[in-house]
Amino acid sequence: MPQFAPGQTLLIDADDTLWENNVYFERAIAAFIGYLNHKEYSSTEIRNTLNAVERETILAHGYGLTSFTRSLVTCFERLSPEPVTEEKTAQIVGFARSIAEQEIELLPGVAETLTELAARHHLILMTKGDKAEQADKLARSGLAELFAAVEIVAEKDPATYRDVIHRHELTPHTSWMIGNSPRSDINPALAAGLHAVFLFHKDTWVLEHATIDPAPDGQHLIELDSFAKLNGIF
Repeated sequence: MPQFAPGQTLLIDADDTLWENNVYFERAIAAFIGYLNHKEYSSTEIRNTLNAVERETILAHGYGLTSFTRSLVTCFERLSPEPVTEEKTAQIVGFARSIAEQEIELLPGVAETLTELAARHHLILMTKGDKAEQADKLARSGLAELFAAVEIVAEKDPATYRDVIHRHELTPHTSWMIGNSPRSDINPALAAGLHAVFLFHKDTWVLEHATIDPAPDGQHLIELDSFAKLNGIF
């Protein structure tokens, strides 16, 4: 029997919570590192440089595939031991383009579990990134009709969560954020007064890693290793 009564509000992340996402970026990055084939820098050093470039790009251009493509090209320009040609740049862009060609792959148990949760609770999709990209993923996922509302935000920080709480007139003690990112889904949601469910995903983006904060007094923090186990909670 679920631990919490019907009528909860569940804010649910999208990428790597409902469907696979980062694994495709990791494949593109592996192809990029292989193509660079650097004689001076190790794969780890190249990846660290790319991580730093991505942080810079995100600050200037936000999240999304276009931003990622820009980061790959910039990283290549910084590290390439040979002149950067249009042909080489096109190859780099192709690594990123392969991500857009992926079909939506729902994580195990998502469709069935989400359908059951929607029958008992108020579901809001809350994801960050490029609005058009995220809306397209949701449309292709076949899950859109299960959500009462959709929030596609530029960043997930405490202020954004407080804004969503205010806009949807949520009651914090019956409202939850569910997702795989400690940095974006768990810690800022707890800071904004929500309960949280951390769903572990082995391929969570390295820039989303963080130590999970303890839940403040009166708030719940639950850790699960699969989406299907939400039915035992809600």
